[in-house]
Amino acid sequence: MATNEAKTGPDTDALFTRLAEPFGLSEIKWRVTHTSHDGTRGAVIAFADPRAYTDRLNQLFTPSGWTRNYDVTTVSAVSRQKRDKIIQTGKVLVTCTLTIARLGTHSGSGEQWADEQNAMTGAEAQAFKRASSCFGLGRYLYNLPETWVDLDGQRRPTRLPALPNWALAKANSATGKTNPACGPRPPEVQRGPIDQKTTAKIEGFRRILGDPIYQEILWRVARARQANAIPNAQLQATVAEAMERASRGIRKVQSLAESIGDTQFVSVLDRLHIGSMTTIGNLEALRHLVSELEGLAGQPAA
Repeated sequence: MATNEAKTGPDTDALFTRLAEPFGLSEIKWRVTHTSHDGTRGAVIAFADPRAYTDRLNQLFTPSGWTRNYDVTTVSAVSRQKRDKIIQTGKVLVTCTLTIARLGTHSGSGEQWADEQNAMTGAEAQAFKRASSCFGLGRYLYNLPETWVDLDGQRRPTRLPALPNWALAKANSATGKTNPACGPRPPEVQRGPIDQKTTAKIEGFRRILGDPIYQEILWRVARARQANAIPNAQLQATVAEAMERASRGIRKVQSLAESIGDTQFVSVLDRLHIGSMTTIGNLEALRHLVSELEGLAGQPAA
């Protein structure tokens, strides 16, 4: 939530557009989130180093045009399953407050298990990226699906997925030259009357689905960043239907979690690198979580 009022107008709209532009390919990295039972296949997701975020902010606003502050807290005496053992550990919780001149202030949170290497650095990076995404910076990365690839003997990808055209940088900001590998942006959708009740209904799904999945559906279905930006009532209805389907997946997870018990459920979340039900990275991760839990519960896959 913004904590101070931002100015509006063509200039600020242009800045938001620049912030939302994809990063260059050299700034994109890939992380294996989980693997098949035999370790020969793995699911990878794309991410960018925090330095890519700071570089974009420095380029658009100069180093003196933005600030960030961190608030750190810890939670102790928390049990988790790690390498088939239940251990006592804690969590590092970080809130990053990001202020950009003329655009306002947003905050984001991050968390890491305290026993993980570089827990503080990881939680700070997560919080900073989430605060940045509220301005549109790096937001598109949440819309990229999880992709399965072959792994080598060290469980590293033997090849990396190709990014879709809309996730490629449109031009080199330093030279102004267009990247020839980039295709066109998604076409504009015709605007028309909208239903405010449906807008409110869609906004209500954010609490159920969590921000990553909520934003993925908004962008995939309507090419919108906010519910009130969906251009017409027909797309509103389609978005609402998609979010209802996703919410059924969330309810399915909750039901399966009760069936298998807290210990196994936490173990699955940890193995899939899911911090909480509201931070599931995307729809593909939700589908994989449901499949894993169904297996443990002895239920046939849907």
